[in-house]
Amino acid sequence: MIRDLDVVVVCEINVDIVVAGLDGPPRFGAEREVDDVLLTAGSSGVLTATGLADLGLRVGICGLIGDDPFGHFMLEHCARHGIDTAGIVVDRAARTGASVLLTGTADRAILTYPGAMARLALDQVRPEVVARARHLHLSSYFLQRTLRQRVPDLLARARAAGLTISADTGHDPDERWQVDRLLAYLDLFLPNEVEARAISGRESVSAALEWLAGQAPAVAIKCGADGAVAARGDERVCLPGFPIRAVDTTGAGDAFDAGFLRAWLAGESLAACVRDGNACGALTAAHLGGTGALNLSRVEALRTGGSW
Repeated sequence: MIRDLDVVVVCEINVDIVVAGLDGPPRFGAEREVDDVLLTAGSSGVLTATGLADLGLRVGICGLIGDDPFGHFMLEHCARHGIDTAGIVVDRAARTGASVLLTGTADRAILTYPGAMARLALDQVRPEVVARARHLHLSSYFLQRTLRQRVPDLLARARAAGLTISADTGHDPDERWQVDRLLAYLDLFLPNEVEARAISGRESVSAALEWLAGQAPAVAIKCGADGAVAARGDERVCLPGFPIRAVDTTGAGDAFDAGFLRAWLAGESLAACVRDGNACGALTAAHLGGTGALNLSRVEALRTGGSW
């Protein structure tokens, strides 16, 4: 098998409906005007895949969609960004999922209809597509309820095929935070600070980092505007975020994953991986919507202090 993909992302696939400019939570029984509403590509995995593709990597996606307008929208998005869609299965009996993101300058709330993402099964992850890649990235572990039961099998097969593996679990809607044997199969784990503390059962980010570093060879914890911390073996890195004016934090963590992974797959230092992750997260937070903010020249300009 020819490895013509750098990364295959096994993920949920849904659209995002971004409601921008909220200065407080909405209230039932009342109507409010907002700054903007945007229909855009959603799902953590697709946003990471898009970031990787925009940074110059060859990327494919394995996932499940319905034969409906949202599904067609996501296929068109992938085509525009040069993402290989041979691993995307269209299920006429399913409906493509959607998330409504209520965003303000400081935080956001997400309402998700899972749809097809919850139905993706191991036998729908096409092994011939996975085998074309040198790295597998798994996203939104908790949202993929059917696949989650067989994730150890998926990752064991990927490992046997010679792939390295990373994962970003995303938030657990049930807040149980059980990852079973997931961490044992990873080369790299990419949680945010809330996820890291919940999964590790530790109160602080530093304690969570130390616990997770004992479970996976490399860990990077995203801390929003404060930057990120990372561990690999005995090495520890803590780098601040880049100062930007946040417009929409949608996809900033997924962009971090893309920036970190691009540098990591290129064999760069752990500090360089964190730096590029922080740069990609900042560029995306300064942009409305989770995609469209990244390219290598903008990342280079930000990390060297130039104009971007």
